[in-house]
Amino acid sequence: MENFKTDLDADGILLCTFDVPGKSMNTFTKGALADLATIAERAKTDAAVKGVVLTSGKTTGFCAGADLEEMLSGAWEAKGGATDEQSVLKASFDAAFEMNRVYRLLETCGKPVAVAINGLALGGGLEVSLACHYRVLSNGPKVQIGLPEVKIGLFPGGGGSQRLPRLIGVQAALMAMSEGKSFKPAEALAAGIVDEVTDDDKVVEAAKTWIKTKGDPVARWDKKDFKIPGGGPYHPAGAQIFMMGNALIRKQSYGNYPAVLNLMHSVYEGLQVPFDTAIRIESRFFCKTLATPQAKAMIRTFFMSMQAIGKGSGRPAGVPKTDVTQVAVIGAGMMGAGIAYVSALAGIKTILLDRDQASADKGKAHCEDLLKKSVSRGKMSQEKAQGVLDLITATPDYAAITGSDLVVEAVFENTDLKEQVTKQAEAPLYANGKEAPIFGTNTSTIPISLLAGASSHAENYIGVHFFSPVDKMMLVEIIRGEKTSDATVAKAIDYALKIKKTPVVVNDSRFFFANRCFIPFTAEGMIMWSEGVAPALIDNAGRMTGMPRGPLEMMDDVALDLLTKITSETAKAMGDAYQPIPGEKEVAQMVADGRLGRKNGKGFYDYPEAKGAPKTLWSGTLDMFPVTMAEANPAEVEELKKRLLYVQAVTAARCFEEGVITDPREADVGSILGWGFAPWSGGIISLMDSIGIAQFVAELDRMTRAYGERFAPPQLLRDMAAKGETFYGRFDKKATKAA
Repeated sequence: MENFKTDLDADGILLCTFDVPGKSMNTFTKGALADLATIAERAKTDAAVKGVVLTSGKTTGFCAGADLEEMLSGAWEAKGGATDEQSVLKASFDAAFEMNRVYRLLETCGKPVAVAINGLALGGGLEVSLACHYRVLSNGPKVQIGLPEVKIGLFPGGGGSQRLPRLIGVQAALMAMSEGKSFKPAEALAAGIVDEVTDDDKVVEAAKTWIKTKGDPVARWDKKDFKIPGGGPYHPAGAQIFMMGNALIRKQSYGNYPAVLNLMHSVYEGLQVPFDTAIRIESRFFCKTLATPQAKAMIRTFFMSMQAIGKGSGRPAGVPKTDVTQVAVIGAGMMGAGIAYVSALAGIKTILLDRDQASADKGKAHCEDLLKKSVSRGKMSQEKAQGVLDLITATPDYAAITGSDLVVEAVFENTDLKEQVTKQAEAPLYANGKEAPIFGTNTSTIPISLLAGASSHAENYIGVHFFSPVDKMMLVEIIRGEKTSDATVAKAIDYALKIKKTPVVVNDSRFFFANRCFIPFTAEGMIMWSEGVAPALIDNAGRMTGMPRGPLEMMDDVALDLLTKITSETAKAMGDAYQPIPGEKEVAQMVADGRLGRKNGKGFYDYPEAKGAPKTLWSGTLDMFPVTMAEANPAEVEELKKRLLYVQAVTAARCFEEGVITDPREADVGSILGWGFAPWSGGIISLMDSIGIAQFVAELDRMTRAYGERFAPPQLLRDMAAKGETFYGRFDKKATKAA
């Protein structure tokens, strides 16, 4: 066997060590499943085998689940040249059922099977553990187990949707699976998912001890007296869970995630039949889910693309890797302090500058508050927190910049101020002749080439756009100016990866990629408001698209005064070309009246001081624009949703046409991590590809006639529609290289 090493000890216990060659983490490939089937057959037929223990030979963990790369390539779909619909469906089912078939062979081999989970066990890794009769889990600090498949558009398809409810009850299992929750060792033991927790070096021995002393070769759900904990679908308590579950799932997902609905179907139907029939029901719904565009797009974006970008796929070729050891952050506000925090957290010596000592100290105090939260939540020791804080030097003295590898300017969004800071900082930055230091600006809207005009080393000048709050938002937009060198781009990417952020590389343009696509979302909300659509309806439609907030809520979160400053700066820069957005004057008046958004408790919404109290819409929004649409039928709601999504997507298409962004993987990842674009779609580019470019263009033409030129499709989309192209087919760099 290629993926498992076996050793039969004197007690007749067959230790099977899972160790996929050439991989840092175990995953279940077709080959690994075949090896596991061989183990199950040996356990069943070899009288010398008294029991089986599974464990991992990797230091990284037990198993991360099914091999998603193999799954995305089509290896888990229909094979054999079937052409008629029924044959295709059967072939697809057989492919999807293989994991269930093999796990069931192990579970019913007639010998007690224990698993020694020595590290992370997710997805199929936990599912094979559930198919074992006894589960021992390592208590290491980084150990976690769970069924997170919904996060990539799937649901547990290796028996997880059937075994977990039978193990811990329907309600607990549905909550865990629909949320993709991970459990730490103590939590897993308390929930009843594992039977024992012990030290990492004792898990195998504990599993063997169970086999020798209590080993039971029959799973609890295969025993005649088995009852579902808490009751099944026809039990009064169980029936209530499913009734409430339907409503809760609809509330959480708005029907955007087929995987969640199919999970509910699988559990509901599977619990009413014998186990062997139940896993076939699961595979039927899993097969149906895997075929959805949402699953394909989410797997590609959240696994394939994230993995590639996390390894620096956007990094220019041929540039040696660099290590940033000292960074200077100019501007100690919330954004600058956040950048200083994540830099120090990565072990980088950090200089935090502001106009005076008190302002710099305030920024460092914010870092200290974040560290205290980590300590109080048990995520960090006090000693480590102090070590991180000691790496941050708060000062108003620009001379402290000397020796830095990178400066990140994070002052207010004002061109004159940024140019002044650039000139002031570059003297000490280049004073000691340190090799290739670079200057990054955290501007969110101002063109990099414009700001680079104030730099004496424009080739070293680059946009490094973080998103707020910096400690939580994972994206960094790396913006290349006209004169920015490849070496500077590479160094900025190296820095982003070191601080555990996801870097996407874009070319210079006002608003760049993320904000250029995001702003139309809030603008469309304002236009709807000016048209007389009730604010509550606007924001509810926004949430129903899968966006994290409605457009008006989002404006409150960003801060209305910041948006008015950006608007003013943009209007000044664009001159006569600037076209005001309906509602702009009204928002400016709100700011003048002291309604700044969430940060001061009043904007489009009023935010009560009492912790946990719900926000309420400010009644004044109804006075500014009379409401003409207070309620909407389903077709009208769909149209509002379409407007909010499509106006973002067509803007992304324009960015491709203009060369602002060139890689669909980075566009999809950037859209989700940057401004929370509907994750169910797989990203802003995957949405267009899933709709079909020709259909998308036809809808844009209709919407242009109805709502205006902001929906007009660019020539790129018309050309792609005529040729039957997709963005991933035309622009995917990975596909191009492979070809």
